[in-house]
Amino acid sequence: MTGKTGKPIAILLGLIASAISVPLVLGFLGWLHPAFDSMAHFRIHLAVLLAATGLILLFVRGWRVNGAIAVALGCAAFIATTGLGGRAAALADDGQDAPRYRLLQLNLRFDNPDPQSVLSLIDGAAPDVITLEEVSRMWVAQLAATEEAYPHRIICPHGSRIGGVAVLSRRPFAAPPRCHDRGSLALATVDFDGQAVDIAALHLAWPWPFEQGWQVENLGPSLARLGDRALLAGDFNATPWSMTVRRVAAAGGLTLTRWVGPTWLDRRAPASLRPYVGLPIDHVMVKGGILAGAPRRLSAVGSDHLPVLTEFSLLPDADSQMAGMP
Repeated sequence: MTGKTGKPIAILLGLIASAISVPLVLGFLGWLHPAFDSMAHFRIHLAVLLAATGLILLFVRGWRVNGAIAVALGCAAFIATTGLGGRAAALADDGQDAPRYRLLQLNLRFDNPDPQSVLSLIDGAAPDVITLEEVSRMWVAQLAATEEAYPHRIICPHGSRIGGVAVLSRRPFAAPPRCHDRGSLALATVDFDGQAVDIAALHLAWPWPFEQGWQVENLGPSLARLGDRALLAGDFNATPWSMTVRRVAAAGGLTLTRWVGPTWLDRRAPASLRPYVGLPIDHVMVKGGILAGAPRRLSAVGSDHLPVLTEFSLLPDADSQMAGMP
């Protein structure tokens, strides 16, 4: 790229690369301020854009060093974030002879135009337990169709039209279920063939400048009371490498399972792009003697979130205690 026309284009590309690099770098400083953590959610997108811009600059005389720096920074940020699994620990997918169970996680979308697809998904996947978010009044009525298959349930009311969270279970509750933080956290202790496991559904607010940081702090005491064995799933509105997800994990003594890839994209965008350019904000965390396989995304069901299915098994009590030892 040379000549009078090429020079302003090269300058523009250089300015674009500089503009992209600022939020990309600041996103690694989420521990300093929640505003930086909000930038971190788009880290992969920014890293790819920066590397792509740098690649073009590599072919521009006088800008090749700048292009090389941009490519190196973009690739380094991408690798550090994904890390062939990222910060999310891949738990052993080896239940030996232990029974296997299934957990289905889904943000329903409060005004989902296709509730029948969700009901068909539940019927086809046949999970043992389900965690749901945005359970609006419409969804409370629709979910009545699942009562025979999932008689044990807690649906937490929420003051807004978005609705609260819910836990539905084929298996009986071992203790009365509870709702916390204005319907954003539902907790049910489920009896899995004589072994009690706390199952929690969580829906966090949007990141800074919205109330996500305050909400995580407020939820800390409730998360700290999770039992020795627990599964927490939900719409975190935060990526797996964010400080928000780390704070939730630390508050509950939880471990994030391998992140599943993008699960959310604005519904105005083509749904076919969601698994590729969306944000990974739906997560599953475990605690104690639980062996969880890598979660997997299922087909879209009318929501702006993809369903996430996780298989898990339980260690015997003795092994569970040893698993929690340093």
